[in-house]
Amino acid sequence: MDAYRDQYATLIPDGRKVTLLAVSVDSAAALAGWARDADYPFGFLSDPDGAMGRAYGAWDPTYKLDNRTLYVIGPDGRVAHVMAPFREVDPQAYRELAAAIEQASR
Repeated sequence: MDAYRDQYATLIPDGRKVTLLAVSVDSAAALAGWARDADYPFGFLSDPDGAMGRAYGAWDPTYKLDNRTLYVIGPDGRVAHVMAPFREVDPQAYRELAAAIEQASR
């Protein structure tokens, strides 16, 4: 998470009308505290029962959690791109994310 927090300004410069959302089975309170402590500039959603993860193919039934999935939300408020899983330590993942953001911004 820190890796793409640190690249956020490059990926989404001012004026882009997209939103990045990370989803976790953790509670909303835990996610809010974590995001605040680490100064994350993107949103987190709590998916305690895995409904969103199942809907977008990110649910891992063995461990009962959502895989590291990143959702790009377009200016229209719809999911424009799903990266499942998002490989936050892989430089290629950021090139793919930049392309998805560019496409969603059109």
